[in-house]
Amino acid sequence: MNKKTLKEIDVSNKKVLVRVDFNVSLSNSQVVDDTRISQTVPTIEYLLKNHCTVLLLSHLGRPGGKRVKELSLKPMAGYLEKILNRPVNFVEEYVDKDEAASKIRDGQVNLLENVRFYPGEEVNDTEFSRKLAELADVYINDAFGVDHRVQASLVGITRFLPAGAGLLLEKEVEVIGQLMVEPKRPFIAIIGGAKMETKIGAMEKLIDKTDEMLVGGAVGNTFMAVDGAKMGQSLIEEKMLETAKRLMKTGKILIPSDGVWANNRILDIGPKTQAEFGARIAKAATIIWTGPMGMFEDPVFKQGTDFIYQAIAANQKSLSIVGGGETLAALTGKDLMTVFDHVSTGGGAMLEFIEKGTLPGIEVLMDK
Repeated sequence: MNKKTLKEIDVSNKKVLVRVDFNVSLSNSQVVDDTRISQTVPTIEYLLKNHCTVLLLSHLGRPGGKRVKELSLKPMAGYLEKILNRPVNFVEEYVDKDEAASKIRDGQVNLLENVRFYPGEEVNDTEFSRKLAELADVYINDAFGVDHRVQASLVGITRFLPAGAGLLLEKEVEVIGQLMVEPKRPFIAIIGGAKMETKIGAMEKLIDKTDEMLVGGAVGNTFMAVDGAKMGQSLIEEKMLETAKRLMKTGKILIPSDGVWANNRILDIGPKTQAEFGARIAKAATIIWTGPMGMFEDPVFKQGTDFIYQAIAANQKSLSIVGGGETLAALTGKDLMTVFDHVSTGGGAMLEFIEKGTLPGIEVLMDK
């Protein structure tokens, strides 16, 4: 990495503000999937070994600069205690330096309240950035999943503190970056979910790098429509039809040949498509996957996504990367860390990094 990393910064006995991405699904205040949380543990433990006061800063959901009880990070404190096997102090108010000082516990892990409760966060307000910086001696970014955002806790704060990349961010950049430079072949990309418009930049980059691209979900529906399939009332991104037509001309797009229907809509890939996708996955040497194959929230339409997971798990020789909040949510309860060589904490961030080779939250670290 052409940027300063955690191990290159003197953090011994210092207060270190770590931007993490704990934006995970909650059910009755219980964490549903802890992949993003557990992957920050190496950075936290490194800091604790260096006798640091650790200040963890994250967002949850989109409260719009207001306090929303259901989006409080307080439930995370107890969950973190179990993972770290040590006390975690929750700090509700922290923008006033003096008030925060009385609540922060030195030498321990402190979890700060949802940073998006403050209106200055999402607009990258300079004064709010300064107030965050006053809490610590060093800033570490370990939140790859939101590094495509230009916000105070990701970009603005670096103007006021020595800054570097955490162990997770360093790994994300190195693994994904290397994948795009020298992939082992055959190299396939699996793209699902919806919002093709937000994925098109990465898809165009990947189409040049990969040997084949397998598409499902609403993305797959759009390509099927271009191919002339009868789609009923299936979700199709009309604005992306011309783009899909252009990508089809590369000869690298493998579209679903059948689907699981309900209420005149395709809600999952069908058995023929599973067999065709499975054959490609079995031969692949490199696999990158983002986006579920169907409406995974309903178990009836989750079989296609589960099949992709099982097919990748069966290919013991491939280098495989999976990423995206929806994808990880669809795979809740599965053994991701053993099956995949890398589980990216970013969806939109991963795709934008593939497209551009950098992100705003990473770019500001380049100058440090």
